[in-house]
Amino acid sequence: MRRWNGWGDESIEYPLHGGALAFLARRIGHGQPGTDASFEQACAAIAPSRLPSHPLIDTRPGTRLRHALGQSLPDWLRLRHGRVDAAPDGVAFPESGEDVRALFAYAKDHGVALIPHGGGTSVAGHLSANGGGRLVLSLDTTRLARMLHLDKESQLATFGAGIYGPDLEAQLRAHGYVLGHYPQSFEYSTLGGWIVTRSSGQQSLRYGRIEQLFAGGMLESPAGTLRIPAFPASAAGIDLREMVLGSEGRAGVLTEATVRVTPAPEYEAFHAVFFPAWEEGEAAIRALAQLRPGLSMLRLSNSVETETMLALAGHRRLVAVLEGWLRLRGCGEGKCMLLVGASGTRGLARNALRAALGLCGRHRGVHVGRRLGEKWKQGRFRNVYLRNAAWERGYAIDTVETAVDWPRVGTMMRSIEEAARAALAAMGERLHTYTHLSHVYAQGASVYSTFVFRLAGNFEQDLARWRALKHAVSLAIVEHGGTISHQHGVGTDHAPYLQAEKGAEGMSAMRALFRHFDPDGMMNPGKLLGDLR
Repeated sequence: MRRWNGWGDESIEYPLHGGALAFLARRIGHGQPGTDASFEQACAAIAPSRLPSHPLIDTRPGTRLRHALGQSLPDWLRLRHGRVDAAPDGVAFPESGEDVRALFAYAKDHGVALIPHGGGTSVAGHLSANGGGRLVLSLDTTRLARMLHLDKESQLATFGAGIYGPDLEAQLRAHGYVLGHYPQSFEYSTLGGWIVTRSSGQQSLRYGRIEQLFAGGMLESPAGTLRIPAFPASAAGIDLREMVLGSEGRAGVLTEATVRVTPAPEYEAFHAVFFPAWEEGEAAIRALAQLRPGLSMLRLSNSVETETMLALAGHRRLVAVLEGWLRLRGCGEGKCMLLVGASGTRGLARNALRAALGLCGRHRGVHVGRRLGEKWKQGRFRNVYLRNAAWERGYAIDTVETAVDWPRVGTMMRSIEEAARAALAAMGERLHTYTHLSHVYAQGASVYSTFVFRLAGNFEQDLARWRALKHAVSLAIVEHGGTISHQHGVGTDHAPYLQAEKGAEGMSAMRALFRHFDPDGMMNPGKLLGDLR
């Protein structure tokens, strides 16, 4: 059973051990756990549904509560405190494009706003049920979840867009293929959600971001059905895929998606390398991104993230031995860890690793083998469960991410962290913050920062802390020329900062596009464009 007010499966715990709690207490003080509202209390606070009955729609309070919000920190605060001010009036479960079109007709007849809902893992406010005074219907796509076709010769697979990541990969692996798209939300996010938010997977260096993997599909919109054929390449006008990628539910509902798949790798390995300081690590990862030796992943942690990962790992004696050995090789205080991954045929992947590790050595990198890398792989979809454990101990964890060209990477990292610390300091609180580069390109890299701060146990106060932090780091991103989102999308949380990136003409063009597909403005109002107050 999915948690209704936290991350993931209720049966999975990822506790903070005593050493980790002591580490946080030294950095930002002891957390004070609060009292969460119960599921029953939260359901009781939801107003009765106003929707006329329909065979595809469930209006029970529990179903509506589970579709009211996503996984952003403000969403968590509302759920944990039982402050769900707006829940959808109902949840529909279409099983075909015909069902979606019928729901469009129903929505138009009754003045209903529609909010597409996949896995519910949004961390940018895509799912909030604000209809601008209208009735609100959440449209759950997860019954659109079958493999519809596999073309092995062209390496194309077509799925219902509501399929979850693990189910998609299981169906492909049964035929010897993978998509290879592994965002941290992989276990609970959907193919359609990845496409409409321009998601990026942890091994995008090999498999590509979702825009490289998305080949075509079918979008149901209030204006009609948009069929996007899958071509190897085309010079025939504007690429229709770009009207769907990043559209965040404003243009309609993606019901089918054709994706480019790859034979399952026969070999995969993740190695760890330590550098004496950030400068050597950044130089090495930039050189690898521009050399393109055929790796599947590069992930560089700054010194504070490296220290934090080792502190949270437990195994104090083993970590102490490792750190002592690294000090002898010039990697002491200030060291940064790089994870290097390679996937594919055994010979090519090993050659890529050999070339990468050799280059790292020339930048004073110290290779420590596969153990830390394989440990990361085992826990890469479990680490997010630390949000639950931290909350239970009185701490909040939030993130922000951007991407910039290489000359601005270090400056952006420092500016984000400094802005975040200053925002919390103004409220009398300390902040633990750290950063990594999780996706690299010849041109630049993503910059992904994490923030840990104490909860006050008071909804208004904790929301104010988040708003101050979010505004400060978003301004830092904009002022230093970064994109407001590299992989999480825009939703409502990033919408105020989008025009700085797109400009007035770009914003007008998007509005015109969405008006064409949705002339009555009923699709996910307020998201992406920030046009609902």
